[in-house]
Amino acid sequence: MAGAPTRVLMGVNESTIKGYPHASISSRKAFEWTLDKIVRSNTSGFKLLFLHVQVPDEDGFDDMDSIYASPEDFKSLKSRDRTRGIHLLEFFVERCHAIGVACEAWIKKGDPKEVICHEVKRVQPDLLVVGCRGLGPFQRVFVGTVSEFCVKHAECPVITIKRSAEETPQDPVDD
Repeated sequence: MAGAPTRVLMGVNESTIKGYPHASISSRKAFEWTLDKIVRSNTSGFKLLFLHVQVPDEDGFDDMDSIYASPEDFKSLKSRDRTRGIHLLEFFVERCHAIGVACEAWIKKGDPKEVICHEVKRVQPDLLVVGCRGLGPFQRVFVGTVSEFCVKHAECPVITIKRSAEETPQDPVDD
């Protein structure tokens, strides 16, 4: 496929500090790094693919003070979550269109590391770029890292982009 753009899949998530629709520090950093170091001025040579994985709440209730009294309540909750994910992806898509980089974006539900690797297998990008919080070994045991899992299991080359020390919040688990 001569002349086909290089397809870069990027796993993106919302900020744990600010919430939706704000992108996490790691996602923004990975996106900016990809634009600066890979895409550069060759905007027609790349297509960025944005995947946002929404993690279902284990008990089904992510708002402690919410009361669910009818089936419509659950429908509105699902609709709200989808809308929030769309607003997150809108940030990346608008930025790509402003600079002329082709892109696509979609939302999946599930365990981020499993879903990202499944989507790599399905979409077959040339490269996967994921942000990394740079957690220490102790924190990784309890929090786990999506980036480490993807490096080991994704069926394409993977680049992990660590956030810089000055961008790290007081609690490095936050993003």
